[in-house]
Amino acid sequence: QVHVVESGGGLVQAGGSLRLSCAASGRIFGITSVGWYRQAPGNQRELVATAPNGGSTNYADSVKGRYTISRDNAKNTVYLQMNSLKPEDTAVYYCNWVAGRYDYWGRGTQVTVSS
Repeated sequence: QVHVVESGGGLVQAGGSLRLSCAASGRIFGITSVGWYRQAPGNQRELVATAPNGGSTNYADSVKGRYTISRDNAKNTVYLQMNSLKPEDTAVYYCNWVAGRYDYWGRGTQVTVSS
């Protein structure tokens, strides 16, 4: 069984930074991509950033230049460094691991940016 756990969320003032972490544990094989998504109240879940195997990282236009996704494959951990945070970045942030035809999600971590 695979467990995905996000951490690092919290309350921060506009302009501040947070670093999210996401660890995957259990029998997970053939990871092809990892990513971060977010969902604000009343909105659909949206892609924030992805880091596919052997490919370039991808970012939503709204976070380009402010967010950085990175991976530590040895630790099965993915990070999201978030800088210059804005109130509109407030959301629950979810980590996603794709391994073949399997898709694993964490329960999310709340990020709240105050103005």
